[in-house]
Amino acid sequence: MGSKRDYYEILGIPRNASREDIKKAYRNLALKYHPDRNKSPGAEERFKEISEAYAVLSDDQKRIQYDQFGHPGISGKYTWEDIFRGADFDSIFRDIGFGDFESIFDVFFGTRERSRYGPQRGSDLRYDLEVTLEEAAFGTNKEINVPGHNACDACHGSGVKPGSNRKTCPQCNGTGEVRKTRKFGFAVFTEIEACNSCRGKGILIEDLCKRCGGTGFLRRQKRFTLKIPPGIDSGYSLRLREEGELGTRGGTRGDLYVVVHVKPHSVFKRDGSNIVSDAHIGFPQAALGTKTEVPTLDGKVELKIPAGTQTGTVFRLKGKGIPNLEGWGRGDQFVRVVIRTPTKLTKRQKELLAELAKEMNEEVTSG
Repeated sequence: MGSKRDYYEILGIPRNASREDIKKAYRNLALKYHPDRNKSPGAEERFKEISEAYAVLSDDQKRIQYDQFGHPGISGKYTWEDIFRGADFDSIFRDIGFGDFESIFDVFFGTRERSRYGPQRGSDLRYDLEVTLEEAAFGTNKEINVPGHNACDACHGSGVKPGSNRKTCPQCNGTGEVRKTRKFGFAVFTEIEACNSCRGKGILIEDLCKRCGGTGFLRRQKRFTLKIPPGIDSGYSLRLREEGELGTRGGTRGDLYVVVHVKPHSVFKRDGSNIVSDAHIGFPQAALGTKTEVPTLDGKVELKIPAGTQTGTVFRLKGKGIPNLEGWGRGDQFVRVVIRTPTKLTKRQKELLAELAKEMNEEVTSG
């Protein structure tokens, strides 16, 4: 994400602000810092900052994620583009007389006034990665192989046969585009088209590279060692900058987003930074009290069950949950007691239970 300041502070609103308050605060700040209105140094960066804050806080789901986890809850779950594309800016911009948000959106991604036939950034890639609950809790390193396009090792991405010549296209002077200007009275219109001579590449090639067919790239798998931070949860994505698809005409690579999925666990269920498990005990143990071993992420611990414990009673093991993603503290483990009812009893066991029922003045019906 861009800003690391508190989003509520950026918009100057309290944390319990309504959606209407958020919209009103952004509208006032957009009027002040819009790039078409404010040309002072730093105004554009300020406008990006308030727009990012509004995009997150105006979306109920993103706001809950931010309130609970802070900036890691946003950067880990959403891409930079997703944050802005999911927000409604157009109604505000039309209201304050600045048209729609699309032209300003280009400012955030470096595409303003960029030629369609100049350098193009490569596409982003997505990789889905499964991890165990233990790996998500304590972090780990994972080796992943991601299919994608890499520069051809024969022509080094040029698409030109080694030893062959290439020259700058004389028709477009290497830009890959031609501009046509037309006048209508006092108005002047400029149209930009791909150069027909070089097909938008800006160069003329005598012989194409045989290994890649002139494309400049080969499809291969690339291996990465990925560091999984402690406390990560399903749905979070890890961004590897410029590890996506190759750009064209000298453009930078896209990014690689690794989306994490935590596998279901046979014993534990996760609830945010806490985990929940069951402890099965017998009726005599619940009635008279006992000590039982329960599994935790750190190994088995002894849990004291006091006499008279009812089924469904929950005990808390402090600090035995999931480490916080931001690096402070751990959640807790909640152990729910489940009392086992025996299904097969010996004659003697039935007699003893019948005597107990009579002693406790409880009526039973034998099957």
